[in-house]
Amino acid sequence: MQSRVTLLSLLAVSTLACGAAEASPSTLSAAERGGGFLGAGQGMVYALSNDPAGNAVIAFARAPDGWLTPAGAFATGGTGTGAGLGSAGAITFSPDGRWLLAVNAGSDDVSIFAVSSEGELELVDRASSGGDMPISVTVSNHIAFVLNAGVPNNVSGLRIGEGGHLQPIASSTRPLSGADTAPAQVSFDPEGDFLVVTEKATNRLGVYSVERNGGIEGPQVFASSGQTPFGFGFTQQGLLVVSEAAASSVSSYLLRDGALATVTASAPDLQGAACWIAVTQNGRFAYAANTAADNISGYAIHADGTLQLLDANGVTATAGDAPADLALSRGSRFLYVRNGRDGSISGYRVRADGGLEPAALVSGLPAASAGIAAR
Repeated sequence: MQSRVTLLSLLAVSTLACGAAEASPSTLSAAERGGGFLGAGQGMVYALSNDPAGNAVIAFARAPDGWLTPAGAFATGGTGTGAGLGSAGAITFSPDGRWLLAVNAGSDDVSIFAVSSEGELELVDRASSGGDMPISVTVSNHIAFVLNAGVPNNVSGLRIGEGGHLQPIASSTRPLSGADTAPAQVSFDPEGDFLVVTEKATNRLGVYSVERNGGIEGPQVFASSGQTPFGFGFTQQGLLVVSEAAASSVSSYLLRDGALATVTASAPDLQGAACWIAVTQNGRFAYAANTAADNISGYAIHADGTLQLLDANGVTATAGDAPADLALSRGSRFLYVRNGRDGSISGYRVRADGGLEPAALVSGLPAASAGIAAR
């Protein structure tokens, strides 16, 4: 167990505004532990408590109009850190929606839940993350990879076996480009052939090739177009869209055969600390959470992969205090934003032109919460 203090100090230098979005934990209310579930066919939103006394996934039922209702908390069996993770992807679904995975940054492991048709969660298994301080997890083809931010940084793989049980994958643990890079996110590309990692401290993007048995090779290292690359998302055509916290900008890259080619270089959103990002399922729009400006910037993604602000001033919607992780519901009908400092979630209807209309606001998350996932 190494260097958690060193990592947090480094984050404070390069992503002060993003890190400031997340503070110390608070106690869940009775309503949050109690609520009920909507029927099948509605939707759910989940966030991670990141509580050092016992980590939990906090659930909210989504109504047809996008409104959220507290629907209980589900213990992961592990522990959080009680402080901001400075990451994206702390919880995620498997592509088929059958499983929900969550990192336990305090106990250095990962939990997997079975997801019922009504959105209830059942803890199935926990497994070592293969390193220290897991902060991000991604899933493709029954394989999960975890990003460990403790020093030395690494990525490590787990196979999702029969019944959701997690098994470490041999030859799947690889270092990042350096021992202490302040990483932010790991994610598969749409085909599951490559992994991408953002490194905030080194201003690099790492790309790993994934073998059929789950082993990986790499990383190939590419310079980020802008400083402090943070969150990212893919279109189905393999376009990578990355937020850059330092200058509050967004870049796009084409990923082909493990190499990245810049398409749009650091398009500014004219706001402050673009740390997290989400890309719509149809690949037409991307949304950046501006943690220092308390708002969201929308970008149109053109057919050639170039990016263009939807609004001349960069403000597509206002958010709560220090917006952080973003998640789109099935079909990208709704966008949800976890506001890191005030413990709330803001929800928006996504219009056909990419505009956002307020649809929900629910409070009560612990201040140190992390991640968000929607279905």
